[in-house]
Amino acid sequence: MPAEPRPATADRLPLRRRLMPVVALLLLAPWAAECSWGGFTLADFLPVLIFLGPMYGGAAILVRETARHLGAGWPAIVLLAAAFGVLQAGLVDQSLFNPGYLDDTEYADTRAAAEATLVPGLGFSVRQAFDYVGNHITLTICAPIVIIESFLGPGRRLRPWLGRPGLVVVGVIYLLGSLLIFSDSGRKGFLASPLQLTFAAAVVLTLIATALLPRWRRPRPRPTDTPTTETGTATARRVRRAPHPLWVGLVVVLVHLGTDLAPGWPGVAIALAIAAGTGGLIAYWSSRAGWRQRHVLAAGSASLVSAAAFAYLVPPYSPASPAAALAGDVAVTVVTVVLIGAAWWRLRRTSPAVHVRAS
Repeated sequence: MPAEPRPATADRLPLRRRLMPVVALLLLAPWAAECSWGGFTLADFLPVLIFLGPMYGGAAILVRETARHLGAGWPAIVLLAAAFGVLQAGLVDQSLFNPGYLDDTEYADTRAAAEATLVPGLGFSVRQAFDYVGNHITLTICAPIVIIESFLGPGRRLRPWLGRPGLVVVGVIYLLGSLLIFSDSGRKGFLASPLQLTFAAAVVLTLIATALLPRWRRPRPRPTDTPTTETGTATARRVRRAPHPLWVGLVVVLVHLGTDLAPGWPGVAIALAIAAGTGGLIAYWSSRAGWRQRHVLAAGSASLVSAAAFAYLVPPYSPASPAAALAGDVAVTVVTVVLIGAAWWRLRRTSPAVHVRAS
């Protein structure tokens, strides 16, 4: 089996080439987080990139660079993405604890459904927590990282893009962007209780500590189809291979379809079971022979495809004319198709035989 690229320090490339994927991720993360599912009209795309890019994009870069500097794979990235989701919704804009956070938007009618799954004492909805954190994992962090990495060759895909000075700059950008949202206007005048803030901080620290465990940095050999000799007789031992990438993407799409099957606590239980089962299935598939970056791209981009498809069924945050809402949804479709199509095209041109570890 071809050796995998070893994580190393930032690429010794011209500054422009090293910064291109960083800038691309800085811009793609806020668009995927807030625009890809129809949250804003076309006229609002640029303001979203300007005002939310430092926070969302900075977080995506820091998550990706932390994992790649450690030589860790996708489990660590998912855990760090979950930590960001809790940090964002619990400590920064505090939407997780603010029951009236969406009252001034077109989603005010979701408050009753959210209150059906309130946790006593902590005052947050498990349904909303699943949606908020889940969307940050899939749309804000994982999908943008997958897409941008798929544009790179195997030699750069798993390697860090930034050195220590670059990470400091991105960290400052993320901090300033978060402070902007943490202001009274970003929190909409709400401030969570000390108990709520302590709970959210504890969850964030637990997720980060779990993501940094050494186990995620241990490479696992992938099985191959090479012949083996048993009792002096050469036999070709066939191993289970990873399914076609389209099957991987289809499974992720079905998760999005199944997370709203029922209201209240039964719906939360179903959503959690589906998400856990899908994560386990993808982890199992990724351990098979033949798992490559195209499988990772299918799994990561499927959430973006689902969001773009559902954009036609949901309103933007602020009231908009039918024409403006439709124009935004069409723009989302075009951007999504171009991004994913170009990533697939680029991937086909770059070392298709190199295996990519996702564990």
